[in-house]
Formats: sequence, C-alpha cells, structure tokens
Amino acid sequence: MTAPRGRGRPSRPAVTREGLAAAALEITRAAGYEKLTMSRVAAHLGVAPSALYNHVSGKADLLVLLQDAVMGEVSVVELQAAASGGVDVGEAVRAWARSYRAVFADHTPLIPVISTLPVEGAEKTVRMYDALAAALTAAGVPQDRIMARVIALEAFLFGAAYDVHAPAEIFSLERTDEDLPALRTATEAFRERLDASGRPPSEANPYADDPFELGLLLLTADL
Repeated sequence: MTAPRGRGRPSRPAVTREGLAAAALEITRAAGYEKLTMSRVAAHLGVAPSALYNHVSGKADLLVLLQDAVMGEVSVVELQAAASGGVDVGEAVRAWARSYRAVFADHTPLIPVISTLPVEGAEKTVRMYDALAAALTAAGVPQDRIMARVIALEAFLFGAAYDVHAPAEIFSLERTDEDLPALRTATEAFRERLDASGRPPSEANPYADDPFELGLLLLTADL
C-alpha cells in the first residue's frame, strides 16, 4: 500500500531549468525543431504548460536553454588545460573544434536557430566561450582580436558540421565535354589523393573530414 504523501511543498520542484533543457533536447532529437513547443515540453514532463512559465518566459527563453544543453556537450577540458599552461593552445583549440563539429553534426537543424541566439542566460555556453577566450589569451592573441577569432572559428565549424551530411557526389561531374577543366582536374586529383591514403571506403562525404582538418590547421596555425 502506497504511503500517503506528506503535507507541505515537495522536496524537489516538478520542473527545473535543467529538466526543461533536457526535455527540449530530447524532443528536437526525436521530432525536429519545428515540433518544439511549450505544450509539447509540458506533456513530455507530465506537467501543465503553466508550470513551465515559472522557469521560462516563453519559447525564446526555452531556446536559450536548448542552446545551453547542446553547447554543454562540447568538450572544453583541453581549453581549460591550455589556459593554465598544461596543454599546447593550438592542439587544445583543435580538440575543442573537433568536439564542437561532432556535436553540431548531430544537431544541424538547430544551427540556424542557435547561431543567432544571444548567449545571455546560457551558462554552459558563456563558460565555453570564456574557456576559448582564455586559451587564446594564453596564446598571445591580442584582446581586440580574440572575438574575431572566436566568430571566425565558429562560422567555419557550423559549415563543417553541415558538410558531414553533404552527399558524397556533391562535386561529381558527369559532363563529357572539355568545359570546366580546372574544376575537373582539381576534383579528380583530390579523389586520387584520398584513394592513395588508404582510407577505407565510406558513404560519408569525402569532402568533409580532410578539408575540415586542413581548414582547422590554417585557422590555428599561429597559435
């Protein structure tokens, strides 16, 4: 027989901001961003929609929590180590970038949303940026150039995350005439180099990983 519930307020609130963020992330993973609504989150948590408004003002605020849930999956361990002098800054930034790309390759529908959201109120997000800024500071990047570096890296990473899902034949040329000689030569040479590398066959976009590593190296070569 179930014991009667004691009087007074429950020891834990039925809804928390962390719980809202987790629910929003689960919904977007399963059904897509377009299915993310306040009522759907409430149903997912088993509460009335009004219960959510004790923690968020509306969907815009909910999206900030969703941003934080996604950004919280990005590893900042190497950045933190680099800021204290324990790890090479260039290697740390590249490790962070690989983690960032992998996370957003799993959440590409959210990129147009997250890329334009303010960071205010997203605790994990601002701490990630702070860790990156601290690592760049440790590398000697001038303070007035740090945010330009951060934005440039992030723009590159969002595009790189999309590239993961691009079709393998995105640059294939079926034309048999002699037009486009420079592009044809470049794409054939690229494929030949990949074949010579011994990389196992994959259905993934061959223009994703290798170009990503090249771009990342160019963006961090001076760190």
